[in-house]
Amino acid sequence: MNPCFPGGRPGCWSFALSTQRTIMNDHRRLGRELGIFDTDPLIGSGLPYWLPAGAAVRKAIEDYVHELERRNGYQHVNSPVLGKRELYEMSGHWAHYSADMFPPMNVGGEEFVLRPSLCPHHALIYRSRGRSHRELPLRVAELGGMYRSEPSGVLGGLTRVRSIQLNDGHVFCAPEQAAAEVSAALDLIETAHAQLGIEAARYRLSLRGEGDKFVDDPGMWARSEAVLREVLKERGRAYDEERGEGAFYGPKIDIQIADPAGRESTLSTVQVDLYQPERFDLRYAGGHRPAMVHRSIVGGIERLVAHLIEVHGGAFPTWMAPVQAVVLPLSDEQSAAAGDLLRRCLDAGLRAELAPAGRGSLGARIRAHRLVPYQLVVGPREAASGEAAVRLRDGSQAGAVPVERLAAGARPSY
Repeated sequence: MNPCFPGGRPGCWSFALSTQRTIMNDHRRLGRELGIFDTDPLIGSGLPYWLPAGAAVRKAIEDYVHELERRNGYQHVNSPVLGKRELYEMSGHWAHYSADMFPPMNVGGEEFVLRPSLCPHHALIYRSRGRSHRELPLRVAELGGMYRSEPSGVLGGLTRVRSIQLNDGHVFCAPEQAAAEVSAALDLIETAHAQLGIEAARYRLSLRGEGDKFVDDPGMWARSEAVLREVLKERGRAYDEERGEGAFYGPKIDIQIADPAGRESTLSTVQVDLYQPERFDLRYAGGHRPAMVHRSIVGGIERLVAHLIEVHGGAFPTWMAPVQAVVLPLSDEQSAAAGDLLRRCLDAGLRAELAPAGRGSLGARIRAHRLVPYQLVVGPREAASGEAAVRLRDGSQAGAVPVERLAAGARPSY
């Protein structure tokens, strides 16, 4: 089986596999060349905007993760990107995390803050009504904006930004259900990583450090850590322990990724939180206190896309490619047939575009679209039959393949 063809392994093109070429795939350069993102000083440092190709990649990823979560029992919500200062005082963010938050805005005599995370909003959604034990575990997910007051000196491309679109989720469960929910979250993370073509550098158990950055409740930390250690042991997963890398309210399992230069960052994470359920006085029937499992399957979309640009060198897996198919008429005589084929591609759900004969020779147009998974050449014979000669981006020929089959191969698997 050709690995670039429908049903094959995603991210197959050898473009990004050699060390030399991988080092060249700096997402800051390649992302701009490919029309993924850009910045403007009038918008501000650490606030990139998405260009059409980047918006297409982002939408494909968001749709995939949304469906993966839906199939695994998550209910999706939407919440505001800011809240009153009192909300973050209640959650503990103001006491332990305010140095990384934007300053409050005074509106009508009340102070509002751009949120540094989504968990306080989800805690309020949970407590918006009484909960039966039969509802647990209650799995809530959202792709939402959060904001970090990062120093200018650490900002760069998509990897360190001030505005983050986070794939976030919270599971409210009985304490005895927490280990199973942590393991289920790791299953989702590993499924998504395989689909995206991501290889984890290592797993890290991030623990409490010294100082007032962390909630001072050793017993609570010990109980949360015990859950994470139990899950890692049962899964046979090797991991490193690092103190001082936990969230202020609890320990984390962090899945680390590395860029071509070996620099590490956290992409996905699972956390056990016994602190915020107490702060928000969360309950379920009988007055019992739930545990709160935080999990992010793919982390912040900005950091994820930066990593994918470098991993795939712009040759994204077919299902997330900005343009999945390009229609290439051999000459102007095939323009009408090419237009009909383009419409069929779009109707079948493919992200497709036309490269008309007036843009240069067929070879030049193929080279210009070398990152597009399906190159559909329409000559006199194809125009007469209503088909196309399908050329794959590795240079191989697939013959006349129905548009519907191409569209099926351009969808992610779950």
